[in-house]
Parts: sequence; structure tokens; C-alpha cells
Amino acid sequence: MPLPEINLEDFQKIDLRVGKILAVERLEGTSKLLVLQVSLGDEERTLVAGLAPFYSPEEMVGKKIIVLANLKPANIRGIKSQGMLLAADDGQGTVSILTLDRDMIPGSRVR
Repeated sequence: MPLPEINLEDFQKIDLRVGKILAVERLEGTSKLLVLQVSLGDEERTLVAGLAPFYSPEEMVGKKIIVLANLKPANIRGIKSQGMLLAADDGQGTVSILTLDRDMIPGSRVR
């Protein structure tokens, strides 16, 4: 079911940035959650993502990803998650992190 349309002003409230994954570890006591340390250029953030069934921590380190940087922080299993990475889900068991086709500086804005 499609989501409602938004206008340009709504979209302009979203702060999408290029992030570089610096480190990843499994969140102890869970089978799905990973804790990522991500550089957004001038700052580092912690993100918690349910990607453990799809990615090993080792294959994620070094990837340039898209981060929703102005998402209100959330406490997930005692970890403060400071944003959200973007990924595609085909609904049939395949998930893919959105990455870049060119090398960009962490913190670059997506527009």
C-alpha cells in the first residue's frame, strides 16, 4: 500500500548524509541487532540496526552509507541510536544497504 504523498517542504526537513562505517559489533543477547560506529565527517554517531541476519560486521566496515541524521535518538536495548541507515527490503528476504556509486566525503548532504 503506497504511503501518502509529501510536498517539497516535508522532504526538506529530512537530513540525509553520507556516513562511513568505522566499526560494527553484534549486540549481545540479540540475534538481529548490530551496533555501528559511523563517521559523518565532523562527528561520529552510534547507530543500532537490525541487519545481523543479512550482513556480518566484517563486511560492513568501510562501507559508505546513507544516514538519516536528524532522526530523534532512540534508546534500543540500552544503546542510544543516533540516526538510521537506509536499506532496501524486497519483502522476500533480501535486504541491501544503500551505498554510493562514487567516493564521497563522510558528512556530504544527500539532496
